[in-house]
Amino acid sequence: MADLVKELARPIQLADMITKAADEAQSFKQDCQELKAKTEKLAGSLRQVARASNVLYQRPTRRIVDDTEQVLDKALALVTKCRASGFMKKIFTIIPAAAFRKTSMQLENSIGDVSWLLRVSASADQDDEYLGLPPIAANEPILCLIWEQIALLYTGSMEEKADAAASLVSLARDNDRYGKLIIEEGGVPPLLKLAKEGGMEGQEGAARAIGLLGRDPESVEQIVNAGVCSVFTKILKEGHMKVQSVVAWAVSELAANHPKCQDHFAQNNIVRFLVSHLAFETVQEHSKYAIASKQPNSIHSIVMTSNSQNSNNPMASSDGDESTPRMHHPLGSSQNPRQMQNVISNAMSTKTPGGSSNNNNFKPPTQNHQNYANNPQHHGKQVHHPHHPNVSLAGTSIKGRECEDPATKAEMKAMAARALWQLAKGNVTICLNLTESRALLCFAVLLEKGEFDVQSYSLMALMEITAVAEQNADLRRSAFKPTSPAAKAVVDQLIYIIEKDDSDLLIPCVKAIGNLARTFRATETRIIGPLVKLLDERETEISMEATIALNKFATTENFLCDNHSKAIINAGGTKHLVQLVYFGEQMVQIPALILLCYVSINVPDSETLAQEEALIVLEWSLKQSHLANEPTIDSLLSEAKSRLELYQSRVSKGY
Repeated sequence: MADLVKELARPIQLADMITKAADEAQSFKQDCQELKAKTEKLAGSLRQVARASNVLYQRPTRRIVDDTEQVLDKALALVTKCRASGFMKKIFTIIPAAAFRKTSMQLENSIGDVSWLLRVSASADQDDEYLGLPPIAANEPILCLIWEQIALLYTGSMEEKADAAASLVSLARDNDRYGKLIIEEGGVPPLLKLAKEGGMEGQEGAARAIGLLGRDPESVEQIVNAGVCSVFTKILKEGHMKVQSVVAWAVSELAANHPKCQDHFAQNNIVRFLVSHLAFETVQEHSKYAIASKQPNSIHSIVMTSNSQNSNNPMASSDGDESTPRMHHPLGSSQNPRQMQNVISNAMSTKTPGGSSNNNNFKPPTQNHQNYANNPQHHGKQVHHPHHPNVSLAGTSIKGRECEDPATKAEMKAMAARALWQLAKGNVTICLNLTESRALLCFAVLLEKGEFDVQSYSLMALMEITAVAEQNADLRRSAFKPTSPAAKAVVDQLIYIIEKDDSDLLIPCVKAIGNLARTFRATETRIIGPLVKLLDERETEISMEATIALNKFATTENFLCDNHSKAIINAGGTKHLVQLVYFGEQMVQIPALILLCYVSINVPDSETLAQEEALIVLEWSLKQSHLANEPTIDSLLSEAKSRLELYQSRVSKGY
């Protein structure tokens, strides 16, 4: 504030100089006296500003003081000309009459600006009085409104601060430019302070505003630099669940618009607390956040204990050895995913003291979530659940969570899953932390019994985790290894949804299964059939995703490509692929042709390929310029044709 007082010294000094010069004027005396009167009024207001500098909102203050100083400079120059004495000086001193009118108007505007600044800084005493529009904001009225709301965040009561945060939410939601203005005018620090220290309504509004302000990487960077991570961490640890759900939503927005902030959130334990909320009443709580690779009593080792006697394991990494002992499917021979909760309950019952514990094709539900910033509806009814044990999660306050109403709990889980989805996107470290914790187990349970919103965001998170695992062998081997019942439970739920065949969750399930193509054993036959069925009589988008997923099974980069190719043929895939190559739209035609090439290369001696005239299809494709010239197909198509010609006799037909 001392700097502001120093800045005010010069305009106040200029005002005193104008007063003295006006009294010494030799010409235009009446006009100079009018300027003197307005200058004295302005000087009085400036002195009030200096006295109140400790409570003033700095951004408009400095701008108004700078503009006022320029006006006073011009006024002093004008009045000084009127001090000229002597006949010749008066003749050669030319002062247009319009100059006084213009200067007088500028002084009036400065008086209005400074008066508005004093009123807005003492807004707590105004009783909702309309403050008017300061002249400085005449060309941009919205700037005045933003200043008023930010000033309230600094000086208002808790109720006024909550209202101001709600107003900034409306402004940021309506227009991207308004959001940038709020950041430029210093709105983020008081919003963060309100989110940290305000009442529940104010915290919700502040968190929602922050989520809306971070619409581009530059804005998110400024919000992160302002300290949003530590504030959000505190709320997720100790705040009210309704506020926590808004914070989780805001995290998802910031991470989606600037993925580089993912690590900042992770370093501040936000991933940890989100997993805790996801696990609450989903799986039984443990004393610590599980890290399977480092803790002997982690969630994975606990779940594995309950399955140590099983055999006939359906999953194995095709990157490695087939000699891994086979284990029974955790859901039994019936493979009924509806038995999931019994498996989870039995597996999690083994506790030891001191143990630790963008997708363009699929659009998650928009109701209350993508438009969550508007004003998510929360129900206030409190329901007591006495059957939940009073357990503690190290570093996480869960006091009172069990008493929240079901709608709030469901909202919290949905927003936690949404945030984890965006945080996991392309981030190996966070995906590793998630797979080493209870997150995979939580996602599996929520896919089975969660509401649609929770299911969709859980599935999107799984899709991102599996996408990262597809590219990272270490993550793939550790998270989706054959001995991981949590990973197998996830696969069971994915397959169940695909077999259900009428779910809105189908596309991300297909993508996730495709990402895991290199983790299945040769003896795992139940994966291919449901995917092959999606090739027939489906929407083009679904057929395309199923084809892309099957390509990941049949590609020569997959260690078990021969086995998977045979499974595709045995499931009737050849007929569907021929139809898609001949008659499909280009978006599905190209991946279908690639898959047919892979199958032909891997199993060239297949009788089914001969019966379905795969060779003729490939020859036909070579004559189609849009197919033959496709970079991803060119060499593959020639190799597949050569392989089939070696093993099969050519069928001469007109086509």
